[in-house]
Amino acid sequence: MSVVGERELPAGWAWAALGDVADTTLGKMLDKKQSTGLHPTPYLRNVNVQWGKIDTDDLLTMDIEPEDLSRFTVSKGDLVVCEGGEIGRCAIWNKDEPIAYQKALHRVRPSQALDTRYLRYYLEYASVAGKLARFATGSTIKHLPQQRLREVPVPLPPLAEQQRIVEVLEEQLSRLDAAEASVRGALKRINRLLDKATDFTADVALKSDEPAASVLAAANSIDGNLPRIPSDWEWMRLGDVAEVVGGVTKDQKKQADPDFPEVPYLRVANVQRGHLELAHVTTIRVPQKKADQLRLQPGDVLMNEGGDRDKLGRGWVWKGQIANAIHQNHVFRARIYGDLLKPELLSWYANGAAKWFEVNGKQSTNLASISLTKIKNLPVPVPPQVEQANIVERIEERLVQLRHARGASEAVMKRGKALRNALLRKAFEGGLVPQDPNDAPASDLLVGVAAERAAQPKAKRTRKTTIKEAAVPRAAAPVGLAPEPTPAPALAVQQEFDL
Repeated sequence: MSVVGERELPAGWAWAALGDVADTTLGKMLDKKQSTGLHPTPYLRNVNVQWGKIDTDDLLTMDIEPEDLSRFTVSKGDLVVCEGGEIGRCAIWNKDEPIAYQKALHRVRPSQALDTRYLRYYLEYASVAGKLARFATGSTIKHLPQQRLREVPVPLPPLAEQQRIVEVLEEQLSRLDAAEASVRGALKRINRLLDKATDFTADVALKSDEPAASVLAAANSIDGNLPRIPSDWEWMRLGDVAEVVGGVTKDQKKQADPDFPEVPYLRVANVQRGHLELAHVTTIRVPQKKADQLRLQPGDVLMNEGGDRDKLGRGWVWKGQIANAIHQNHVFRARIYGDLLKPELLSWYANGAAKWFEVNGKQSTNLASISLTKIKNLPVPVPPQVEQANIVERIEERLVQLRHARGASEAVMKRGKALRNALLRKAFEGGLVPQDPNDAPASDLLVGVAAERAAQPKAKRTRKTTIKEAAVPRAAAPVGLAPEPTPAPALAVQQEFDL
């Protein structure tokens, strides 16, 4: 298969379609109806394959008969490539023991013309640069069918140069990986501190012999062990602190009726922990009376009713950013009675009450939820009004500092990603290592691969009554097996790259 329309390459390089320099095959289709349970076999799924690593901590099993096992396993040195989702995401299987793989993955075995590690890094570059997108199918979930994978053009340097490129890439990328791991650790610590910074009950922790506020009377909820707060504070139920209401349920019939006003409304995606995402707010048609009832007012506390279990109750304070906005039925609105409690304090406490929501919420197959009746029973600590403004000011000062640190760390992560992309681009444009005129040109490698394939007998097609897949073509021996990872030095990348 020839490759046309690609950019000019350095001397000694050549373009090759992936299918001309590697054998590819898809894994076994999962078919629970035909499973006998007699041959449970661990297998790799799409989720197990990440860029440059394969996670085997969460393997499932499928039924694979012994005579079919070799067709559907990857061996040491094989490249495993994702067929769906983030197409092209890949890693090399480096363990001595083979492992089965499902049809959502490609097994790629390069010929003697192509270093496996070189191909692994090239697919990462092609993914980041958008070069794989034109080979994808599907609108919602992208797929990279086997035939389209085989058509992907690969810039092929001489084999010795491929290996030099990989050596430099792994040396430089190990430094970036080490720096990224350090910054990622710092971000985790900052996020933990952000969670603690808003826990205003921790600032008033009492000793065992100090008087504390009275505990709440039993209600239709499981409160657990609430923190001890000063005796001049008070525990109250959310329903006694605020008017809590649910939002509007979307009615498709009303959406086509121009007599109903169209108003912006907030969904679960808009209501995040400690902030509101308002870049994409949709609209809905509702009766005018309903729009008036649900219209948000500055100071309203928004709390999620459903979603993942850790998202129950999360939210933030509405500041009147969008006129006439309302909220959907999966978002509760808590409107505090008078000046009883600063809305920020209510939202911070609810965001930190994950354990209470976990115990009192309901879990369906895919989603968790909490009822209006239950959330009204949320215990809320209410400090004296004269203290509340000072508590809010103190917490906001902490948050400003921590958010600044988080922003700086995220900027470093972004810079590291840009450096990685620039490094990969330079490698596959021929600018990372010098060319050696003594290297055998890639065109010679392609001639050799073509001759070897022509000399091979065609693989026989075998069929079974229960399995319709064709037999796997005879694969060339893998080359360029990935070595053990190089220890990451604690130095910054020294070489400069155009971003």
